[in-house]
Amino acid sequence: MAKRKDIKDYIRTIVDFPHEGIMFRDVTTLFADPRGFRMAIDQMLHPYAGERIDKVIGLEARGFILGGAIAHQLSVGFVPVRKKGKLPGTTISQEYKLEYGEAIVEIHDDAIQPGEKILLVDDLLATGGTAEAGIKLVERLGGEIIGCVFIIDLPELGGRKRLEEMGMDVTVLCEFDGM
Repeated sequence: MAKRKDIKDYIRTIVDFPHEGIMFRDVTTLFADPRGFRMAIDQMLHPYAGERIDKVIGLEARGFILGGAIAHQLSVGFVPVRKKGKLPGTTISQEYKLEYGEAIVEIHDDAIQPGEKILLVDDLLATGGTAEAGIKLVERLGGEIIGCVFIIDLPELGGRKRLEEMGMDVTVLCEFDGM
């Protein structure tokens, strides 16, 4: 009898992408497999069963794929958090630090209403900088993050600890060592 696949079995690793020494965890192979994709969405939703969730925010770009599917399952709205200059309406911005330099993400200023309960979604948790920026945007609009959910955590980079120190509930489906 064949071993039942888990989430990690659907994720391929590409060595030295985008730079030498990086082990890129590619979730497109997970997305392409209907069983794997369904398993990921179900497992991402499971910890929040019975919770009030008003909207799902997805972090650019793979968080859009996951967040859209999760919002659909919950019958709630989806809100993208995008790189600066990509949203057409009036936005608010949040800077955050990258390994080398800084970046800015934005959200429409009317996307979240005060008091709404928000689930933050992305594929990968590394240093936590992008997620922290997304959390700050939601909080500035008066929303409340009820949880942050990711497919992959890279524990050595400290993102989970960073978000938990902010008081966030963090769910990850699997972990990989290294970068």
